[in-house]
Amino acid sequence: MAAYLTARGGGSHGRRSRVIHKGEQETSRREYRDGRRMQMTPGCRSPTFHGVNTQSDSTQTYRGSWSAVTAKLALRALISPRLALDLLNTAWAFRRRGWLRKAPFLPVPDSAYLRWRMVTAYGDEAAVPPVEDVIRFARWRRETMGL
Repeated sequence: MAAYLTARGGGSHGRRSRVIHKGEQETSRREYRDGRRMQMTPGCRSPTFHGVNTQSDSTQTYRGSWSAVTAKLALRALISPRLALDLLNTAWAFRRRGWLRKAPFLPVPDSAYLRWRMVTAYGDEAAVPPVEDVIRFARWRRETMGL
């Protein structure tokens, strides 16, 4: 005789509950109106979406050098004064705390923070953002924060 548990724990409370046999792993599924299906598995930190192409940028790599991106942004800022202000405000917001007390005495971002930003944006800590992404972010920041 197989021991079993209900998926909802304290009974069904008017809802249908699935029977989970001992040794079986519980998963919960959720359907969306557009046909996507999300599945959460125990121990999984984020949902897995089925029927959605999550690797849309898989062919595009975000590699390059930070100095090349900085030079291209400087050239674009010479052409557009509004963009120059947006980029300066963004750079100032990203500066390392206590930058006057630690060499180099420049208001540059902390390398650990920059790596974290690249992981959250591009999935790779060694990624270098395209110039258009930096410009789009600087403009979005100005429009959103009212700067």
